[in-house]
Order: sequence, then structure tokens, then C-alpha cells
Amino acid sequence: MTPLAALFAILGALLIGAISPGPSFVFVVRTAVARSRADGLAAALGMGVGAALFGALALLGLRTLMNEAAGLYLILKIAGGLYLVYLAYRIWRGASEPVEVARDGASGRTSLGRSFGLALATQLSNPKIVAVFGAVFAALLPADPPLWLDLTLPVLIFIQETAWYALVAFAFSSARPRAVYLGAKSWIDRFAGAVIGALGIRLILEAG
Repeated sequence: MTPLAALFAILGALLIGAISPGPSFVFVVRTAVARSRADGLAAALGMGVGAALFGALALLGLRTLMNEAAGLYLILKIAGGLYLVYLAYRIWRGASEPVEVARDGASGRTSLGRSFGLALATQLSNPKIVAVFGAVFAALLPADPPLWLDLTLPVLIFIQETAWYALVAFAFSSARPRAVYLGAKSWIDRFAGAVIGALGIRLILEAG
């Protein structure tokens, strides 16, 4: 796989993972519904910053493993593949579960800085994000990635994650788009689970 193809594959895999609801998704939804659209957008920015930090750390960690501990890197690929298969199973099994978007009694007062900070903390404290980034990068990153890929990937991850969660904030702060998404949620989750599961199986087979 060429570095450019790897770039798009990594971004695509991470986007599919973000689309399936998790703690970050639920936080942005509840912020947009309970507070304001502006707070939802501030939360989206916090998610983007957190994802970019994880991307940079994953790149640094994988480079170190590839250069200094090839055996440990192989173990990471197998463990990452198994985790992705497990995550795919969880996503598929929970496809029919609803996303709770009701107002939780929080104040409607806008505090953009607070929404940003809480979103960043939510993203950084989510162990699923760490595992997914590590597994996706281990599966799709070239063995000797060029410098431009190392520099570009965290920036594009920030843009993609921020844009996705901004779209979520816009959609869930309006009744009609929210209803459309919730109606299609089970199919979206099953698609995401299938893709993530296939990626995990590929990672295990390549490691073997």
C-alpha cells in the first residue's frame, strides 16, 4: 500500500469508528441538545484536539516499536486485531440500542470553554480511542512511513474528527436530522462493525 493510500485508509477507518456512537459521540449529542449548538461545536473542537493528540502519540509509539522492538510490535498487531474484532462484535450487538439524547436537566447557559474542556477530557480519558488508534495504525501504516505522512496525519485527523462531531452537533440540535440519524442507527452500526471486524481479521492474518 502506498503512503497516500494508507493515509486515506487510516482516515476512513477512524471515521467509521467515530460514526458508531461511543462516549465521545454521546457527549457531543448531549451538549448540543442540553445546552446549545455553539456548545456542541465547542465540544466538537475538543474532540478534534484530543484525536490529533492520540494520532501523534500513536505514530510516535509505533515508530519506536518498529525500530526498537519488532517482536513487541508483532504482538501489538495481533492484540490490536483481536481488540478490533471484539469491538466489532460489541458494536454489532448494540446496534439496536437507542442513543439517549433527552435533556438531562443541565443548565442551558452557554459556556464554550467548559464544553471544549469537558469534551477534550472525555476524549483523552476514553480507553477505546487509544486501542482503536493503535490497532488501525498498526494495520494500515506503512513499515517505513515518509515524514510528510507523519506530519500530515495528525492534522487531517483533527480536521476530520472536528468536522464529524460538528456535523453531529448541528444534526442533533435540530429535530428532523436527529430523527433521520436515529432511524438509521442500527444499519450504520452494523456497517461500522463489519468494516472494523474485517480490519481486525486482516491485522491478525498479516501478523501471522
